[in-house]
Amino acid sequence: MTTEEALLNRFGPLLTLAQVAKLLDRSPDGLRVTLRASNSLGRQLCAARVKIGRRVHFKVRPIALLVDGELDDPRSINGATR
Repeated sequence: MTTEEALLNRFGPLLTLAQVAKLLDRSPDGLRVTLRASNSLGRQLCAARVKIGRRVHFKVRPIALLVDGELDDPRSINGATR
């Protein structure tokens, strides 16, 4: 079972900020700070972010790639660069 499959089975297709924070062993406030920062992790997380109304969620696939260490270029999440 891949990381992506495990996350899909456990959380569904979208993760909340609190779930991503727990996955990355960070506090939700610390994750919010990282999202605002201009560093590699912040860019990768922003590329995975989806806003639904006022809520922020994250796509499972890019988070799984990030956890596995396979995501070098945040623009390559969907297989193509922008």
